[in-house]
Amino acid sequence: MNRLISLALGSVLVAGVAAGPALSQQLSLSYFMGPAHPMNAAVFTPFAEKLAEVSGGKMSIQQFPAGALNSAPPRQYSILIDGVADVAFALPGYTSQLFPMTNVITVPTVCASAVACTDALIGAKDTLEGEYNAKVLAIWANDPPVLMTRNKPVRALEDLAGMTVRVTSAQDVPFMEALGASAVSQPVNVINQNLSNGVIDAIAIDPSAFLSFALYEPANYVTVGIPGSGSAFVLLMNNGVFDALSEEEQGWINEASGDWLSRSGGQMYGRIAQRGIDVAVENGVELIELSAEERQRFLDAIAGEMAAFKAKELAPGVTGADMMAMMGAGS
Repeated sequence: MNRLISLALGSVLVAGVAAGPALSQQLSLSYFMGPAHPMNAAVFTPFAEKLAEVSGGKMSIQQFPAGALNSAPPRQYSILIDGVADVAFALPGYTSQLFPMTNVITVPTVCASAVACTDALIGAKDTLEGEYNAKVLAIWANDPPVLMTRNKPVRALEDLAGMTVRVTSAQDVPFMEALGASAVSQPVNVINQNLSNGVIDAIAIDPSAFLSFALYEPANYVTVGIPGSGSAFVLLMNNGVFDALSEEEQGWINEASGDWLSRSGGQMYGRIAQRGIDVAVENGVELIELSAEERQRFLDAIAGEMAAFKAKELAPGVTGADMMAMMGAGS
């Protein structure tokens, strides 16, 4: 267990009564983006600041950004379980087989914005928490995806035929392939290079990624209006670390996390989504907006996969349709 405990504040004996030592506890927080990523300002730093505030400085967070504790984004959940970090940021889409209910948030028509998708996750949180062998500190989402391409613009359904498209979650694959493309799931830290060198032809991702990962550099076109919803993000705490805390300390953790922290993440993505598009256009990326008629053709093409997904059992007694309803699909 990588729980960092520092500085005994001391114990004193006064009139024969012993005062036990108070400890200042420092928890490690692992994430793979750089410290300038907007998620730091929206989630990681507010959590750290609130924890320091409510604990009166007795608990603090030491950040380990840019892969300092783990350079492979899909392993963020496993390093938390293994005790490499006390707290870790993770994308459930990278290990979608572990979190099929959480990843329902990516299914087309579930939600239409980062704020709405975050509210959908919060509404289903009591059920979703059961998927994690960890304490869920926050759960939030970004905007629905746009399609970024390098060599070929996508203006109509037929343009996707034969293209290799990176998607966030394996759960997105059947929907993208129903549109005529080949779909692959790849971590976000490799997609700039992979689009540049032709390993993939396109990236389906929320528009804030233009800012976070400089995707306006390899992309020449961006198509808005493809089917999709948000992608989920979680901030998790190792169960063993949390369970070892006193009741008071657990109260501090609970006060420093929760729905307010989740909404901070969703609101951040809502703010920067349009900015991502604007920056891409400023850097010469051509903006393509699908017409209402073309959007309907895309939805018609995935209708069979939508029906199959709704009937699929994601957990004992829980179907895709159940989870979509729980998330308020279409809100």
